[in-house]
Amino acid sequence: MHAPPASSTPLPIRSDADLAWVRQQVRRAAVGLGFDLVQQTKLVTAASELARNTLVHGGGGRLEIAVLEDAPRRGLRLSFVDTGPGIRDVDQAMTDGYTTSGGLGLGLSGAERLVQEFTLDSRPGEGTTVTITTWVPGLPAPRLGGA
Repeated sequence: MHAPPASSTPLPIRSDADLAWVRQQVRRAAVGLGFDLVQQTKLVTAASELARNTLVHGGGGRLEIAVLEDAPRRGLRLSFVDTGPGIRDVDQAMTDGYTTSGGLGLGLSGAERLVQEFTLDSRPGEGTTVTITTWVPGLPAPRLGGA
């Protein structure tokens, strides 16, 4: 079980300008936690893709950034939330090459490969929440499950 976030910040995702702001804030949080350049780049890339999906496919929404402090571990949890049309077939959407917007079809599956934890909750007609978590390298990995 993870400790409660030490801090949480919601950011609106309503325009292309917000996408740039999201990238800047994710990088800032990652640097502050001590992520190396490679991990920062992976996290910002995943966040950029998921923020764009929130805007384009979800009609806008928000990013919730949570800094996780679970001594000695530190991590960053990003939740992209929209109230758009949702994803009818999550398995298909997670398939490399599948696209509804003419892109490369690597968005969701690509973002999943860039982070340590990835969850997608989507309900047609209600919206989608994608949550990604990455832990600072070099610190003990989080324990899954019970004690």
